[in-house]
Amino acid sequence: MIFVTLGTQDKKFDRLLYAIEKQIKNGVIKDKVIVQAGHTKFKSDYMQIFDLVDSESFNKYINECDLLITHGGVGSIISGLKKGKKVIAAARLKKYKEHTNDHQIQIIDAFTSEGYILSLSDFDKLDDILKKAKVFKPKKFKSNTETFRNNLKNYIDNI
Repeated sequence: MIFVTLGTQDKKFDRLLYAIEKQIKNGVIKDKVIVQAGHTKFKSDYMQIFDLVDSESFNKYINECDLLITHGGVGSIISGLKKGKKVIAAARLKKYKEHTNDHQIQIIDAFTSEGYILSLSDFDKLDDILKKAKVFKPKKFKSNTETFRNNLKNYIDNI
């Protein structure tokens, strides 16, 4: 199963769903596709689409999916990585009015350069990224939270 999450942004991201649906129609994607679309309104005979799902359902879909396709939100990416999932991330872009700026490019680039995820920047090449995902071995996610806490504590203690 493929789980697609577009986050909860108040802007649409149908560009990604059109690309996914194209690959379903072309027979590249044969898996069941479940979408948490947020504020993106999209009708499909090929995907099961929900506006928003509760946290229990979200976690269930993350646990059950073989592949997570997501926008460039840190929370969505980390949700997949913590569960050891293969993640393909695509940035919401300002030029398409999908976000107020292009910070998701930097987020995706950072995770990609460390070997955690695959990046989808050219939506016409989703089929190539899906092929890469079949053999992709994501780096095991290690949180920097504890290091950050220790550094902050040391900083405060030394003020």
